[in-house]
Amino acid sequence: MSRPVGALVTVQRDELEGRWADAGPPRSGFAPATPGVVEPAAVPLMNIANVLTVLRIAIVPLFLAALFAGDGHDPRWRWGAAALFGIAAITDRIDGQLARKYGLVTDFGKLADPIADKALIGAALIGLSMLGDLPWWMTIVIVARELGVTLLRLAVVRRGVIPAGRGGKLKTLVQSVAIAVLLLPLSGGFASAGMALMYVAVVLTVVTGLDYVVQAGRLWFGSPGGGRAA
Repeated sequence: MSRPVGALVTVQRDELEGRWADAGPPRSGFAPATPGVVEPAAVPLMNIANVLTVLRIAIVPLFLAALFAGDGHDPRWRWGAAALFGIAAITDRIDGQLARKYGLVTDFGKLADPIADKALIGAALIGLSMLGDLPWWMTIVIVARELGVTLLRLAVVRRGVIPAGRGGKLKTLVQSVAIAVLLLPLSGGFASAGMALMYVAVVLTVVTGLDYVVQAGRLWFGSPGGGRAA
């Protein structure tokens, strides 16, 4: 009895597919791709977030040069120094947002970003104190706190990471605004407002620093949970 044409085609196709299955995977040297699995792309080192971080570090010596130009109190140079400080402070805000939004977080950025922040704030505080525009005790308190937090971070890094919280972010914001106001060649109420903001910044600096010590202690001694500081 002759088979129908459709049945014959089906049998031949089944036999052909069976031969391919018995032959095993193709010998091209490439493994078949797994459906739905996408290999993560490596984050380039020189991405926009890291470029902004490096730019902030490069601005620091330019800022100091403008701050100490002339006798350190030339209105034109003080405006220039304030502008450079403002640009650097804005990049601090932007680079972190870009890194998180577009997946540009790198080990270099994690290391360079806090260094850039501390270099900018520390340079501004020390410069203002050298020019007599800011009491040295305020500068010492803020700089000592930042150095102490850095050492604590290094001490507990293998046990966990304490993320930045609202208090730390507020501290950084108030510090930046206070420094910017003190950099401007202003007098009267504006100068008083800048100094008042700096007092608030010092209080926030101490409070968030103590909170960081508590949270670091919990991590070190193995207490569950973690706090937030910056």
